Amino acid sequence: MNKIREQVMLKFCKLHKDAIIPTFGSEEAAGFDFYALESYKIPAGQSAFIRTGLCMEIEAGYEIQVRSRSGLALKHRIMVLNSPGTVDSDYRGELMVILANFGDDFEIKQGDRIAQGIVQKLPQVKIVEVEAVNTTKRGIGGFGSTGI
Repeated sequence: MNKIREQVMLKFCKLHKDAIIPTFGSEEAAGFDFYALESYKIPAGQSAFIRTGLCMEIEAGYEIQVRSRSGLALKHRIMVLNSPGTVDSDYRGELMVILANFGDDFEIKQGDRIAQGIVQKLPQVKIVEVEAVNTTKRGIGGFGSTGI
């Protein structure tokens, strides 16, 4: 049975001839893969900006969330450092991915899949200053206040 889903136009432009337009790994994959434009060596305990060689355009009211690829995280401890990273709908610069290496020295090769992107719909948010906020049962309880 074919499921009808909302479609969102996501436009990518190559800024470099070797850039790879993102692809989906399967027909119903939630995320699409971003590819490394160049090879990089990320030493253990370090992080790096990984170029994609792409810029993009998405409709207002949406964002792209950049997330780790599970295989890189599990097998090599390579993760998107600010996961999920956000690409705003009005950003037109090159898409870069911050990868952190929590394992051994690791080499990213040109054309490797380095992260995945997810399209997320955003509500219109209005920020309002108030004199006080309502109370709740949890109150000011912070980290760990509800148990482990």
